[in-house]
Amino acid sequence: MTVTHIIILLATGAATGFSGSLLGLGGAFVMTPVQYAIYSSMGIPTDTAIKLAFGTNLLVILPTAISGTWRHHKQGSVFWRAAIIMGGCSLVGSLVGATLATHLPGEALKITFGVIVIAGGIRMLTAKQPDIEEAPETNHWFWIAWALPMGVVAGLLGIGGGILAIPIMILALRFKIHNAVATSLSMMIFTSIGGIIGYIINGLGASDLPAYSLGYVNLQAWLLLASTSVVMAQIGAIMASHTPAKRLAYIYIIITFYLGLRMIGLFEWLDWPI
Repeated sequence: MTVTHIIILLATGAATGFSGSLLGLGGAFVMTPVQYAIYSSMGIPTDTAIKLAFGTNLLVILPTAISGTWRHHKQGSVFWRAAIIMGGCSLVGSLVGATLATHLPGEALKITFGVIVIAGGIRMLTAKQPDIEEAPETNHWFWIAWALPMGVVAGLLGIGGGILAIPIMILALRFKIHNAVATSLSMMIFTSIGGIIGYIINGLGASDLPAYSLGYVNLQAWLLLASTSVVMAQIGAIMASHTPAKRLAYIYIIITFYLGLRMIGLFEWLDWPI
């Protein structure tokens, strides 16, 4: 890695920690495009580069999610029963998804990542927000039915799952947005563990891996990203509790549209340098 790569990864880690904790996301929506671009510039093939980005994402998400969850817990925003039950199920699902991802073409994974991100943004933009006085869904089997497929998709795409969990928690489970943000982040502690195991085990012995890689997890990139993201996650969580719910939702939607379109290659096709 060059000095420029190191600076970019440190800055990305800071943005990831802040925005991830603010919006209840793991930050993969920021880290994936950046890591993919860096690995590609190092001459690593698309297939390996995208899987490295996914696996490393999840290892960064783990300490970042723990840091942000601690702050949200102090503010009383985490719905712990839902976080533990849904998180345990998503751990199993993410292990399955990560294993599946290592056997799929990298280009297909990159485009799928972008499509999923855009779909989540569209759903949040078009759906009617539930009445904030309406009681949240507390049926454990309903939670499990949502958490297992969310975990599979999270592992498959190397994400913490917040991009999926937040719309589901708000629109299907009737959580208030601040509780959805905090509980989603707490779930990621479990989801990331399953995905990390899957990307490490299935990446052992893979070709074209850069130095300091453990399967499809690059420890050098992880250290740079995590060193700044953990600190900034605290600030993001504090900001979340002071940000109006509607504004929080709009920030989430704008970011998901931009990064989703970038990952499917629209800006490259239009030759836009953004």
